[in-house]
Amino acid sequence: MLVMKFGGSSVANPERIKNVIEIVRGRKEQYDKVVVVCSAFRGVTDLLINIGRLAETKNLKYKEQLEDLKKRHLDIANEVIITDDKQVLLAEIEEGLHDIERILEGICLLGECSDKSLARLSSYGERLSCFIISAALKSSGIPSMYVNAIQIVKTEQNYLGAKVNYTATNKRIVELVDHLNAVPVVTGFIGSNSKGEITTLGRGGSDFTASIFGAALKAKMIEIWTDVDGALTANPNIVERAVTIPELSYKEAMELSHFGAKVIYPPTILPALVKKIPLAIKNSFRPEHPGTLIIEKAKVGDNPIKGISSISEIALMRLEGSGMFGVVGTAARLFGALSRVSVNIIFLTQGSSEHSICFGVAPDDVGVAATAVEQEFRYEIQNKFIHPIVAERDKSVIAVVGENMMNVPGVAGRLFKALGKNGINVKAIAQGSSELNITTVIDRKDEAKALNALHEIFFNEDLHSVNLFLVGPTGLIGSTLLQQIYSQKDLLQKQMGMEINVMGLINSKNALIDTNGIDLTNWKKKLSASKDKASLSKFVEDVIQLNFANSVFVDCSASKEVTTFYEKLLNKSISIVTPNKIANTLSLKKYNGLREIARKRNSKFLYETNVGAGLPVINTLNNLLKSGDHIIKIEAVLSGTLSYIFNNFKGNSLFSEVVLKAKQEGYTEPDPRDDLSGLDVARKALILSRELGVDMELEDISVENLVPESLRNVSVLEFLERISEADKNYESLKRTAESEGKALRYMAVIEDGHVKIVLKSVDSSHPFYNLSGSDNMIVFTSERYKKNPLVVKGPGAGAEVTAAGVFAEIITIGNFMAN
Repeated sequence: MLVMKFGGSSVANPERIKNVIEIVRGRKEQYDKVVVVCSAFRGVTDLLINIGRLAETKNLKYKEQLEDLKKRHLDIANEVIITDDKQVLLAEIEEGLHDIERILEGICLLGECSDKSLARLSSYGERLSCFIISAALKSSGIPSMYVNAIQIVKTEQNYLGAKVNYTATNKRIVELVDHLNAVPVVTGFIGSNSKGEITTLGRGGSDFTASIFGAALKAKMIEIWTDVDGALTANPNIVERAVTIPELSYKEAMELSHFGAKVIYPPTILPALVKKIPLAIKNSFRPEHPGTLIIEKAKVGDNPIKGISSISEIALMRLEGSGMFGVVGTAARLFGALSRVSVNIIFLTQGSSEHSICFGVAPDDVGVAATAVEQEFRYEIQNKFIHPIVAERDKSVIAVVGENMMNVPGVAGRLFKALGKNGINVKAIAQGSSELNITTVIDRKDEAKALNALHEIFFNEDLHSVNLFLVGPTGLIGSTLLQQIYSQKDLLQKQMGMEINVMGLINSKNALIDTNGIDLTNWKKKLSASKDKASLSKFVEDVIQLNFANSVFVDCSASKEVTTFYEKLLNKSISIVTPNKIANTLSLKKYNGLREIARKRNSKFLYETNVGAGLPVINTLNNLLKSGDHIIKIEAVLSGTLSYIFNNFKGNSLFSEVVLKAKQEGYTEPDPRDDLSGLDVARKALILSRELGVDMELEDISVENLVPESLRNVSVLEFLERISEADKNYESLKRTAESEGKALRYMAVIEDGHVKIVLKSVDSSHPFYNLSGSDNMIVFTSERYKKNPLVVKGPGAGAEVTAAGVFAEIITIGNFMAN
């Protein structure tokens, strides 16, 4: 015996009904008897309810929707029914449609759509679909009989969401099927009470009907046919990488369905569990796919988690007060008060101090729940033993489910770590002693981020993602970074299990955001064609509102405006990587504030490329400090431009000639005075001194300006024409240094809490003496590196090395989020 249930999407149109017929034909060859349960055609139940509400308000638009409903059913019937008695069958369908019309006329006349009327009205979705499907089976050569479950499934008196009388129902099911040779097509969702009045089993009740029939008939299997490949590890509409769960235990399936998994209706599992009948969740569009098998004891794999589900909208209510401590029966009174007004508790947790009870309810139930609870505890509230009940709306419940959790330590730790790293605040937590699930309540806006973050750590350990938003993609560093990310994509996935998705770009003209990821083979074309004009404030707001897990904001600009958004981004737990020095060289208060926000929000603010481009300068310094070393002195050549100038200012060369050559070869800024002023070196030195813990502002640094005072306020053109006026002074300095066997070097010296930027001569024993090209060099003299200072040397500028440094820090954040 096999019981098969087909959902609304599986029977939505003639093509899909024909597909269902072939599935049934195949199963008939495998089983002695097959029972088919069907839902209404997709969307019909919702449409019937909506039409009923329109009629209730005397909105005559209900008639237009009714005509659409009639046409849809008759069109489908005309295409799938090809028997000799087709006209008779169509007449019966039309009679059912006329019944709907009469019910609606009554609702409209009375101006009331009672539960009784709504149950009767909504029953016609299944009654019409099953009648048509049964006739279609006959048309295809499969003997079939339409079965109206109103005569079979008996319930208590409630019209909506009625409870089943199993004794009466099971007897009728067995009597029906025992002597039946045809395939019964049974209406799901509906039944009747002892008065013969139509009742419904609740939304999703067709699954329940199938399970009731399967249990009564002691079926070998119950198959639930839907439009997805079984139960998935998460909602595929939110988590793209969700995959099919091969096997679930009954308990696991009940937990997942209770907390929002849409594949199966929660009460469905109970009848099957009692009789230990396997439930299979199958895809009618891919019948060859194995789907999910729900059995008593599912296979235990390496992963302790089977799935993650969520309820998008709940309200979190809290009853608390000192008058609850040690008082017997408080919880019972709370549950009783809610039960009397038919409020379902979705989530519950109570602190061990008994000072408070937290519970989740549907948002629509908040008012009635609050009234009922405050009435129950009115004496305690009046005497201030208990506070008035508090309700927080716009919450979601996330449930991580797996029976094997009890045998694997650290699951809860991984869960909370993943949420914390993404800035997701947990409002309430519940975990039973069975450790079957861990349930958390979070803000609704964080639901998608939480599901993706948790799914990644529990199901995609071999591939974790970073979602990137880049400012300045068309600049040298930004464009080089995108090229590096694209060229290293395969290597990152294979060797590091990391996928970097570029989700947003903005330059001075346009902005582009693509939630599916931007194709890096044609990003320039897409950005230039984007209709969204550049607005930093809107771009940042979009980044925040998208609320992606593992988001990183990369600032490859030199803009002060961009840095004004750093605090806002870090406050939203969005990490930042930047070669832009401005934020770190503003006031000390700003500098410390950014770090404090990053610490509190568990986000990263990384800026290694602020000093020395791709050289490991800041990380080296921090590692020395963290390991307990004491820095005595830092000497640093921090300007590639000035390194080039003084490395080439020797022999017969003139200072002016070297500067002009440096400009010609692209080493200097358009105005060489920006380099010669020493201000850029001072900014880098300020960052290093602050990393040392020195409280310092930029104006506290002594800077030797290499531009003669007479040339500081003239135009760039005049400066270039008159730069030879500086030759005499620098020629004298050069000759003096060379006569002593020394070389001129422009350096930052950080020592004893002071910073000075100076042009000094160094002898051959000094590491700076042998500098060449445009290299930077940073010399750390510390307690551990006193005799032989630690030297970091290499290119201190250039798009390739700077972009590589930014890239490395993006990877660092990716690893931080994953581990």
